[in-house]
Amino acid sequence: MCPCQAAWCFVQSGVLNQQTLNRSASYSGIGLHSGNRVNMTLLPAPANSGVRFRRVDLDGQPEIEARVENVTETNRSTTLGKGNVKIHTVEHVLAALAGYGIDNVVIELDANEPPIADGSSREFCKIIQAAGLAPLPEKREFYTPTEPIEVRHGETVMTLFPDDAFKITCTSADKQGRFTQFYSTEVNPKTWEKELAHARTFCFYEEIEFLFKNGLIKGGSLENAVVIRDDAVLTTEPLRYREEFVRHKMLDIVGDLSLLGRPIRGHVVAVRPGHAANAELVKKIMEQINQPIRAQQTFAPPPAKDAPVTPPAAEGAMDIGELMKLLPHRPPFLLVDRILKIEGMKITGVKNVTMNEDFFRGHFPGHPIMPGVLQLEAMAQVAGVLLLKIVKAANQVAYFMSAEEVKWRKPVVPGDVLVIEVELTKARGKIGKGKGVCKVAGEVVSEAEVTFMLRDAS
Repeated sequence: MCPCQAAWCFVQSGVLNQQTLNRSASYSGIGLHSGNRVNMTLLPAPANSGVRFRRVDLDGQPEIEARVENVTETNRSTTLGKGNVKIHTVEHVLAALAGYGIDNVVIELDANEPPIADGSSREFCKIIQAAGLAPLPEKREFYTPTEPIEVRHGETVMTLFPDDAFKITCTSADKQGRFTQFYSTEVNPKTWEKELAHARTFCFYEEIEFLFKNGLIKGGSLENAVVIRDDAVLTTEPLRYREEFVRHKMLDIVGDLSLLGRPIRGHVVAVRPGHAANAELVKKIMEQINQPIRAQQTFAPPPAKDAPVTPPAAEGAMDIGELMKLLPHRPPFLLVDRILKIEGMKITGVKNVTMNEDFFRGHFPGHPIMPGVLQLEAMAQVAGVLLLKIVKAANQVAYFMSAEEVKWRKPVVPGDVLVIEVELTKARGKIGKGKGVCKVAGEVVSEAEVTFMLRDAS
C-alpha cells in the first residue's frame, strides 16, 4: 500500500468499508493549554469500535469515546469528558482521522490534551500516512439528512443540506468584520490533505492577554498559531493559503462533526462557525437520526403507514361538491378537499396529500415534498371560502394578493393530511386578511398572514 496516498487510493477504489490504521503511529509535542510535553500514539482498532481517547497517565487507563454526548466544553476548542477525566483540544487530530476516512482508532495520551503541533493537522496527517490504512470487512454507515438542519448560535448560522458527498461552504469573520474570508470545497481524502489540513489556528492580539491570564494557552506561540494585530498578520512563515483563517474554521468543522460517530453525506453551509455551534449541529443531526425514519417515497404506491386522523366535521362543514360551487379553482389547483367547520371568523379545511398530486413529478423525484407556496395557496383558498361566506357574495372569486410572516417548519409528504386553519383578522369591503396555519398530525408545518380580495368572476 502506498502510504502517502493510502487513504485516497482506498476510497477511489469504490470500496466503502470501514477503515483503521495499518500499524501504530506516534507523535510528541507541546500541549497548548499546559505547555508540557505530550506523547500521543494512534493504535489500530476493530470495526465498529469507533474513535476513542485513552489516558495512559491515569490509573486504569480510562477511555473517552469521541462522541458528541461526551462534549463538556466548547470555549475556543472542543473538550471531551467523562467524570473527572477530560481531553482538551481534540478537534485537530479528529479532523485528520475524519479527513482520511478512518473510522476506528485508539488515541493514547499521557496528558489531558493532544500535542498542538503547528496549530493545524499537518503533523497528524504525516504520521497517518506513514502508518497506512487497513480496510475492515464491515461496511461504513453514512448518514444523509432527510431534511435541512439549521443551527443559530449568537452570530453563527450553520445549515446542513442533503447531498451525495460531504461538502463545506464557509464564511468567517470576527465581530468587527475583519479578515472576512470565504471558501467552499468537497471534503474527501484528497481535498482534505490539499485544501484544509495545513490551515493553522489563529487568534486576535487583543485576546492573548486574557487567554494567558486564565491559563488557557501556556503552550501557545507563533510556532503553533497565527496572530492578527490590527491589519497585520504575525506568523513565523507566510500564510499557507490565501484563505487560511476560514480554511482552519472548516478544519474544525471536519473534526467536530466527526463526533457524530459516522460519516456524513451532506453540504454544510456555515457563517461565522465555532465549536459550540458545531457541537449543536451534531446534536441536531443525532435528533434527526433518532426520529422515526420516514419511508423513502417513490412513484410506486407509498408504503403502509398509520392511517392519518382527520378531525370530525362540525357546523359549516362543506364537501367537495359544495366547495366547487363556491370556488372557481379546479384540479390540479384546487388545494382543499373539504371544509370541516366555520366558527365565526375561523375556518378549518382539509387537504389529503396523495402521491397522485401532479406537482410531485418534479418536486422532487424520489423525495416528494409538497411545495411551500402551494401550502400558502391552500391557506388563501380556505380564507377565501370564509370571506365569501361572511359577505354572502355571489359570482365572486377570492384573489390571493400577498403573504407576510411566512414560515415553513416541516416538510409535507404523500400520505399526510394537511389541516388548514385560518382566522380572519380583517375584513373591509371585499378585502380580507387572515392568519393561516397548516398542521399535520397536530404539528405546525407552515404558517403565514395572507391577504386576498374578492372580484367578480365574470
